[in-house]
Amino acid sequence: MIPEALNLAHAIVSELDLGANSWILAAEDVNGLAARAVNSDLVITIGGDGTILRVNRAIAPLGIPLVGVNMGRLGFMTELTVPGVMDELPQYFKGGMRVSEHSMLMASSFRRDPDGAEPIQHGPYHALNDVVLTRGQVSRVITVRVVIDGADVSTFRADGVILATATGSTGYSFAAGGPIVDPLSDDVVLTPLASHVGLTAPLVLRPTSSVDFHLEGSQGAILSVDGFENHPIEPGDWVRITRSPHRARFLRAHEHNYFWATLTQRLGFSLQRR
Repeated sequence: MIPEALNLAHAIVSELDLGANSWILAAEDVNGLAARAVNSDLVITIGGDGTILRVNRAIAPLGIPLVGVNMGRLGFMTELTVPGVMDELPQYFKGGMRVSEHSMLMASSFRRDPDGAEPIQHGPYHALNDVVLTRGQVSRVITVRVVIDGADVSTFRADGVILATATGSTGYSFAAGGPIVDPLSDDVVLTPLASHVGLTAPLVLRPTSSVDFHLEGSQGAILSVDGFENHPIEPGDWVRITRSPHRARFLRAHEHNYFWATLTQRLGFSLQRR
């Protein structure tokens, strides 16, 4: 936990008189978060979207809503900024706030058992932003066969393939040329990373789609979940991604159009008015 975030956390507890009804933990302590959050009504994150992704991993299965205080750069998922947080935060304790629910993904990797038994499964892993199959440290493209709902769609020779939620469409997928999707949509976006062979355009898929990434060829890869949980994938392995049974829950005071009203500002673009 960065010192500025820790200082603000203690200030919130002290100045808002939260006392024994609160607790403070680092976002990286996923196991500790899950244990402490069990009897909590609300979780406040201090940081950026990365902090929210880590915390959400622990609290989404519990159905606990969160409020994000932005100390990062973009803060697409955060609700508040540091200036004025002491004045604005108490309203989220009173109830009656709008709850914004966001769809998530569930991914598992599979490896064939050399003895011919059932495939060896790792996971499931749950993602609020995206699931990415990408090349590892070796700077070589990987070969990925993509299957959607049992249909072979394309074999990519690329740096990787991204499957993003609507929430994650403003992240890595957008940087790779994918569309921005309304964060409350349940649709998902499949975006190739620097594809040399195969489809180059992103695909928007329905929420119930089942997507398989089959790693072919001889080059290993990395399965990255929300950008901070990484697992090695070997040629012959495959990854299956479906909709997660969990949903991220955010308390919102802003109107529904706040996302679009602040989009260009958060992306660092200047909006030209006539």
